[in-house]
Amino acid sequence: MAPLLVVEDLQVWYGSVEALKGISLYLEEGEIATVLGANGAGKTTLLNAISGLLPIRAGRISFKKELLNGIPPYEIVLRGISQSPEGRKVFSTLTVEENLNLGAYTRQKHTAEIAQAKERVFSLFPILQERKRQLSGTLSGGEQQMLAIGRALMSSPRLLLLDEPSLGLAPILVKQIFSIIREINRQGTSILLVEQNAHKALNIAGTGYVLENGRISTSGSASELKSNPKVQEAYLGGAALKKTGWTSPA
Repeated sequence: MAPLLVVEDLQVWYGSVEALKGISLYLEEGEIATVLGANGAGKTTLLNAISGLLPIRAGRISFKKELLNGIPPYEIVLRGISQSPEGRKVFSTLTVEENLNLGAYTRQKHTAEIAQAKERVFSLFPILQERKRQLSGTLSGGEQQMLAIGRALMSSPRLLLLDEPSLGLAPILVKQIFSIIREINRQGTSILLVEQNAHKALNIAGTGYVLENGRISTSGSASELKSNPKVQEAYLGGAALKKTGWTSPA
């Protein structure tokens, strides 16, 4: 059985700068895969290329065995991929519910499906139902992150792309967001997670990729990456952890 998502030898350029230098990865149906890396490594570029927001210079992106190269972003959403972007990017002058409705713009004629999707979002994020008539610009950072994820779920994707969902959040909210990501996956949505919090990401992912300077430098199961000395040193505080005897929690 073929993987749900296959990225092969992907190259993306910004003018004369090569941002992705022939990277390859895949994601199985029902899996959480994570992409780790420092700022500027190319993580967001990867997600934007999959979403059709950036042109591909070379390589292939396939989803459900169908080539996505050159397909416009709205068509990619229709095929079952949606993205929750870095920085949340909610529409601050619109209400919570209006933001969610925009997430379902490709399904405007399917009111029953939209209602069902919204019910799912409200069950995952009860605070959004409480505040559905509130302007999204007045929400806290954590609530805006919930709204960004909820908006992405309104198209009922088979694959959810999450870009730095824990960025700028307090630890208690980070724990809550990752618990919800697990639940979204348990409900049947595959997830490609870009995340700087390597501890949290590797604790919920099955597979991981380390992106450095536009290339995949290391990949493997999450447990393999957690025990990899280079990954520990760069992303898991390895030098300090060795002194304390710390081991990653399950």
